[in-house]
Amino acid sequence: MTDQGQLHRQLIDRMTNNGSLRTDPWRKAAAAVPRHEFLRGGYFRRVAGPRFHSAWEPVQAGDADWLEGCYADESLVTQIAGTIVPEDIRGPITREPTSSSTLPSLVLRMLEDLQVEDGHTVLEIGTGTGYSTALLCARLDAENVTSIEYDERVASRARAALGHMEAYPTLVTGDGLLGHGAGAPYDRIIATCGVRTVPQAWIEQTRPGGLILATICGWLGSSELARLTVHDDGTASGPLLGGGVSFMLARPHTPPPLGLLPDLDDGKERETAIGADVLSNWTARFVIQLAAPGAQRLTLERDGRSEETLVDVETGSWAAVYSEGGRWLVRQGGPEPLWDAVEDLFGQWRHAGAPALEEFTVTVTPAGQTIHW
Repeated sequence: MTDQGQLHRQLIDRMTNNGSLRTDPWRKAAAAVPRHEFLRGGYFRRVAGPRFHSAWEPVQAGDADWLEGCYADESLVTQIAGTIVPEDIRGPITREPTSSSTLPSLVLRMLEDLQVEDGHTVLEIGTGTGYSTALLCARLDAENVTSIEYDERVASRARAALGHMEAYPTLVTGDGLLGHGAGAPYDRIIATCGVRTVPQAWIEQTRPGGLILATICGWLGSSELARLTVHDDGTASGPLLGGGVSFMLARPHTPPPLGLLPDLDDGKERETAIGADVLSNWTARFVIQLAAPGAQRLTLERDGRSEETLVDVETGSWAAVYSEGGRWLVRQGGPEPLWDAVEDLFGQWRHAGAPALEEFTVTVTPAGQTIHW
């Protein structure tokens, strides 16, 4: 069996070789923080096989493959359904994950992208297991690090793990979308959860010239990392960084329940030049999210065909797109024609040469957030 030290060194080598770990200060921080110390409560592993559609089984500390899993460059689910941790169950569970330990290469890539310098103060949104918090402490010293966690149980376990590592940053339990004004202004803010829009509180709590690193997500499942510079006038702007970064959404930004679906037969039908196949492309889906930000996606089998359906719960608008006789059709209803908006913005994007997400710019002002290429 490979020992912990060797597994840790192999992980650092992998992150160095793939370009996630690029500078000596972060390499030293990564070497100083053993990931397994933040997974002693275990984690969940996806169950494969025909019995389960999407299920997870617990892996406990002391299990034969627990330690190797800790040092795999993979995200590890640590909480299910908002309350359930590995020690709570003995068999598979089919609920949705609500907290995880992000794959180390992404953690280090983001910390490198944060462009910190010695003496900088950092506010971290989403403590999680505490692994990334410990890396920040190793790089900047704990007195320069503040971390907020929404979930009290998750925060408690992170506090214990950090204490075991003798790392004592400022830890706050609360809504990270509100930031932590008591420690402001910060040189850097980094979010380890996804947001639909960058909160104004983060901009207000970052000193002019400071950076905010956050993953901007949508309800159609496409997301990207943005690095925003805060300006003297209280606005912030900056590019998307590319790479297809994905995080669980901050809980206040998760979509509402779909509830009772509208009558999907009661709509106007027409041919469309944009088919449902575009929804399988990450960048195209990001553009579609900008056109229909309140829409959620369903795949429905109706009348012997598959229909990709977008539903906006708040407005009641919907659109169903499907193929018939070698052409794409859309049927839509509600007060706002969703697919019309998709066709318009998607057409503009294509006319511009279908720019990559790295060519998009995010701007946040007190009036709201805009994203354009």
